[in-house]
Amino acid sequence: MGAVSLGWRCMAVVLALVAPLFGAEGHDVVSPDGRNRLGIQHIDGKLMYAVYRDGKQLVRPTEISITVDGKKLPGARAIVDVATQSVDRAVEPVVSTIASSLRDHHCQLRISFDEGLVLCLRAYNDGVAFRWELAQEGRRIVVDNEQMALEFKDDVPVYFPVSSREGFISHQESMFEKRLISKTSDLKAGPVPLLVELPGQEYLLVSDVNVEGYPGMWCSGTGDRKLSIVFPRYPGKVELKGDRTLDVVERKGHIAETSGCRSFPWRAFVIGDASTLLTATMLFHLAEESRIEDGAWIKPGKVAWDWWNALNISGVDFRAGVNQETYKHYIDFAAEMGIAYVILDEGWSVPGRDNLLKVVPEIDMPALIAYGRSRQVGVILWMTSAALEANFEKAFEQFAKWQVAGLKIDFMQRDDQVMMDFIYRAAGEAARHRMIVDFHGGSKPAGITRTWPNVLTIESVNGLEQAKWSKRANPEMAVLLPFVRMVVGPMDYTPGAMVNMQEGNFAAVFNRPASMGTRAHQLAMYVVYISPLQMLADSPTRYRANPSSLEFLRRVPVSWDETRVLGAEVGEVVLIARRKGKTWYVGGLTDWSSRDLRVRLDFLSAGKYEMKSWSDGLNADRYGDDISVGEREVDASKELKIHMAPGGGFAAILDPHTAE
Repeated sequence: MGAVSLGWRCMAVVLALVAPLFGAEGHDVVSPDGRNRLGIQHIDGKLMYAVYRDGKQLVRPTEISITVDGKKLPGARAIVDVATQSVDRAVEPVVSTIASSLRDHHCQLRISFDEGLVLCLRAYNDGVAFRWELAQEGRRIVVDNEQMALEFKDDVPVYFPVSSREGFISHQESMFEKRLISKTSDLKAGPVPLLVELPGQEYLLVSDVNVEGYPGMWCSGTGDRKLSIVFPRYPGKVELKGDRTLDVVERKGHIAETSGCRSFPWRAFVIGDASTLLTATMLFHLAEESRIEDGAWIKPGKVAWDWWNALNISGVDFRAGVNQETYKHYIDFAAEMGIAYVILDEGWSVPGRDNLLKVVPEIDMPALIAYGRSRQVGVILWMTSAALEANFEKAFEQFAKWQVAGLKIDFMQRDDQVMMDFIYRAAGEAARHRMIVDFHGGSKPAGITRTWPNVLTIESVNGLEQAKWSKRANPEMAVLLPFVRMVVGPMDYTPGAMVNMQEGNFAAVFNRPASMGTRAHQLAMYVVYISPLQMLADSPTRYRANPSSLEFLRRVPVSWDETRVLGAEVGEVVLIARRKGKTWYVGGLTDWSSRDLRVRLDFLSAGKYEMKSWSDGLNADRYGDDISVGEREVDASKELKIHMAPGGGFAAILDPHTAE
């Protein structure tokens, strides 16, 4: 890591901008490049914030406060101190996604009030953020509420996170519906991230970071050019519905019960064009640093997954299902393909919250895990959050004895404080036992993948599983997700379907699933979508029947050293190049519109490269499985001509020539 610089330059910019923006009582922090500003001002006894880009107001002055133990803070209290800081350092993530080395370059402003209250503001070149801090040691507090809203001058379009249920119960597999902000009041409150479309082909993405000991942030339409920010209230009574759904049937009047000496979550605004959304690192830098002293044991990798393909393997001499022979077959496939893990999804244990450690008689768990280890394949076990919570200490003790590689924890469905406490506790306990984690059916990343880097991926996405029962996992949504959900962290979309259909041919079939769009569309997701624990959703049988596609899936990495955006239009098309070592990988997705793109390869280093590509075949517009595999020599002076069919894609591997 580089040194932290306490810079006069940033302070000088801050002081120079106070007067023109807010007058004598205003305070502003400005990004190192001078383009992003976050301002604070007292108006009529209220503390107001506003967000600016290139001198233009994006978010209008809107009140912020936090109510603790019945007292609204800071109210009209005078500021007692203002301190500035400039930071410029290199950060190497434990698990690299966008790049193996990230520049943390920001300016910070800390405004201190009385009663130990601080408002911390930061400005980066890709956005701004603020958070409350409180220093009241030795006491517990109740946070009644936190006041915040998003108000805009114009009636701007917004990609609103449409939630599936009322009352803050959600898997957070949002459909992002584009509407004018004034037309969102009929929609249920939805969990961030939220994307706002600004004039001039720029965007503002809103999220929270470091949601620990606190609820997640949600948004609600008002019928005006304003969105309210709301939070799930603290659960008073929770009931288990069936064997997995934990519903809150009573809530208290406040949102958190927590320490009086702490930092609260960041309220963050990523600002920039479409390419900025794909490469923004501000949210990572806002997240609390890793709590794992030595993360060398954390191994990203691909996963052979059983559930999506309904264990549909054929041409074998045993009955496929949840049994020893089937999972040994998955392990053998993983070992042959260099895949790091297999998942035993639902069915390995007896159903019911209290039966997590009762393995079904068809499986000998110690023997199966030992077999996987002998083939250098780790076993990941699926479970509900309710089952893990009910058996917490015994479960981790047993998983450690079995030498389980990781956990897939599902059906949280909430991000109130109680559930967020469970998520952090489970991540920490898994780290103590050197287990990786994949959280499904719950809150988006919000910083936890940096704080606990053994949490390699998180679902909270409208993923490929939807194809088993609906048309929600379609190319239009697939090409929007990188600009909204993926901005906040890794997403377990679970790509890899080997039966691919155009829209008019598709039908959801639970036990014989297919994907919407083309084969190349599915392959490209492995480059476009960030997930250091990346699923191969289809069955070994289908992969072996498609050796050319399997070659790409075998080679494509799950973590990256460098990222370049080659083309990006929000919700329409995305084309990304990512580097691992000296090899480059290219992935592109389109919506239901066909595309013809011309792309320069000037991101390549000097010398020749062997490029192998997987493109939509001539008939992919009617038969989604049609894929064309090509090989050619290229260098940095060359230009690619890429055709993508409706719902199509493009994937390529570019290997540098090695000296003979």
